[in-house]
Amino acid sequence: MFSLIPIAHAAEEAGIHVALKPYIVGHFFGVPITATLITTWLTMAFLITLFFFISRKPSLIPKKAQSIAEMVVGGVYDYMSDVLESRKMALTYFPIVMTIFIFVLALNWIGLLPGVTAIGLNHDGHFTPLLYPAATDLNITIAFAIIAFLTIEIAGVVALGTFKYIGKFINFHSPLAFIIGLIELISEMARLISFSFRLFGNIFAGKTLLVVIMFFVPYIVPVPLYAFELFVGFIQAFIFAILTLFFIKIAVAEPH
Repeated sequence: MFSLIPIAHAAEEAGIHVALKPYIVGHFFGVPITATLITTWLTMAFLITLFFFISRKPSLIPKKAQSIAEMVVGGVYDYMSDVLESRKMALTYFPIVMTIFIFVLALNWIGLLPGVTAIGLNHDGHFTPLLYPAATDLNITIAFAIIAFLTIEIAGVVALGTFKYIGKFINFHSPLAFIIGLIELISEMARLISFSFRLFGNIFAGKTLLVVIMFFVPYIVPVPLYAFELFVGFIQAFIFAILTLFFIKIAVAEPH
């Protein structure tokens, strides 16, 4: 587990302090429990409860909320069918792509709720928040990246077969084919870094900017900045999900 978790907060007396270290709330059998992990658990509980009540009693004649949900789900499914050129494949990968979008979006927006970082414990004059924006934790963004990466690779293996898919990266037909395959392999592995650091960097930068602005101009300026960060949270969730979809499309394509 990575030990670097970004934290930005206004120190009580020294002004603004930005550090890369964890907010560890406690330990469970030697495993550190961080504020970002608790935020992730609460977000999971919120989403499970929300969708349980939304999907509990679907109606043949849908009401407004159900109609909107069906329109969104249907639109995303149709879009995925067009991208993947297969309704069966879209049905297979729709749950993971949609879950990534909803989960990342919820984590980003819940992390912006007023008072999230203000709830915590005070030990010997040092404040430790119980909640902190989850995407500012590199461990969590890397976990999302690993899930997306494994989904992409498994999709390629299932669609093409193990040896044919590996042949995209290890090809001895010619020196040029070998070099191209090696470049493809490096770019494939680089997705773990690009996925995780893109989300981490944008959310961490936004959180730090909010802390700085609120420290110097605490009442008026943060309001439009909060609106902008809500938009950034949506865009980052959308990019993460849409890149997963397009990389699945590339993975299942026949090698040339």
